[in-house]
This record gives sequence, C-alpha cells and structure tokens, in this order.
Amino acid sequence: MDTQNPSAPACADSGTPAKHHPDRRHPHFGVVHDNTRHTTRFTVIGNHLAQHPELSLLAIGLAVHIQSLPAGARVDIKTLAARFPEGPTRISAALRELEAHGYLRRSRERVPGGRIVTRTVSCNQPGRQGEPTDSLRAPARRPAPDTRAPRKKLPPVPQPAVSSPALLHTAADLLAGLRRHDARLLLSATDADHLAPGVAAWLERDLTPTAVRDALTADLPPDPLRRPAALLAHRLTAQLPPPPPFRAPAPPPTVRHPLRNCDGCDRAFRGPEPGSCADCRRATHT
Repeated sequence: MDTQNPSAPACADSGTPAKHHPDRRHPHFGVVHDNTRHTTRFTVIGNHLAQHPELSLLAIGLAVHIQSLPAGARVDIKTLAARFPEGPTRISAALRELEAHGYLRRSRERVPGGRIVTRTVSCNQPGRQGEPTDSLRAPARRPAPDTRAPRKKLPPVPQPAVSSPALLHTAADLLAGLRRHDARLLLSATDADHLAPGVAAWLERDLTPTAVRDALTADLPPDPLRRPAALLAHRLTAQLPPPPPFRAPAPPPTVRHPLRNCDGCDRAFRGPEPGSCADCRRATHT
C-alpha cells in the first residue's frame, strides 16, 4: 500500500516559501507569480479594471489608488498632482477616462452654506448605480432644501401692432445696451426676450431708439434696483406714447412739361410730346 500512484493529484500545500511555490507549472516564458496571502491593509481589485483593454496605464493605476483610499479622502486634481509625479493635465485626462468607463462618478452639489463642491464616487464595479455598500465610496449627502421664494413673473408689456423681426432686433440691441448707461440695468436673456416686444411697440410709434432709451433710463431711483426688468416693464406700459397723428399721403408732385411750338399756330405750349396746342386741338375737333 506504500506504492505511490503517479496519476493521483498532488496534495495541496498551504505553505508559501519559494521551494513550495503554489504555481508548480513553472512556465518557460512570461511572468511567474510569487504570491503571499494578505490579511491586513489590502484592496480587492477586479481584473476588469487591472486588465482593462481600453484604459491607459495611468488611468488604471489612478483607479487602483483611489479605490484603496478611505472614505472622505481628497481625490481632486490638485491633491493627486501633489501626490504623484504626473502633472495636472495627465491626471485630469486619466480621471476623464475613468469617468467615461464608469469607474468614477463626479457631480457638483451645493452644501449647507451655499458653497459648490464636486462630489466624487469611486465605483469598483462599473454599471452599479445603487447605494454605497463599502467604505471606499463617498457617503451620500442629501441636497440642502431650496428655501428661496419662487421668482415672480414680470408684468406684461405692450405688444406691437405688427410683428417685425427688424423692430424686435433693434429692441433687443437697445435693451442689451442699457447696462452701458446704468450698470444696474443688466438684464438676463429671459428678461430681454420678455421686454423686447414692449420696446418694439414704442419704436413703431415713430420714436427713435435714443428717445426710447432716454425714457427708460431717466430719473432712476438712487437705491439699488432689486428687479430692474420689472421697473422697465412698468415704464414701457405706463409711459407708452400715443400713436402718431394720421397724416394724409402727400399728393404726387406736378409734372412740368417742356415748352414746344404748336404745329398749327406756331405758339408755345407745354406738353409731353410735340404737336398742337389746346386751342388748335379744339378747333380741329369742332
């Protein structure tokens, strides 16, 4: 019974010295692993990351470093550039690679106090969007409730009788230039779109852009303007000038024909073409 069976598998050896290497195949080329089991201070990294076919070596190494950090550690570009010899440009590109392949999620959040911060979530398994389950992920924070009152709508403004793109374009340019006359009249694009028809209604009443601008910027209160667009909407409505008075179209100018000699009596007369004067034409018809 002491005869060895050459076909039986060898018994597993729990030791790890070099002479009892777990890889008994000893390949003739390529890497040979000399592994020791970790019991403390280790991080489990998936082969999908370590052998990723599209990520750069820098991105893989950066992902391994980030996954090894404790929750709450700073992983911004400035901190990473101070830790590694690669510059901010290369580190920023590697972070974008990891974000594109799902190993990082970055979002901007407003924290209590109004400050905007970038929240970075490290994912050791791309595609998992659930709640954080390990200590490597940043703790989720609820966004601060928005306690601001809803923005009031602007008052209505007069509308032009005829929609003219040229008038609306002139009105938009006029509104955009008000801040050059008073810095408090800086308008948003939404406010300018709301006020432009009111300015066009003034322009179609034979007012020049300069006259409209002067009416909107004259005698402004010295105090800070909380809602400059609301003030302008009120002025456009309350101070709308009347339509211009009706003017009959001017008669066409009188045509003065050149002098010509009458073919019948040789007298001078004015006419569009040579021929007879009025007296000779009447004598001929009678």
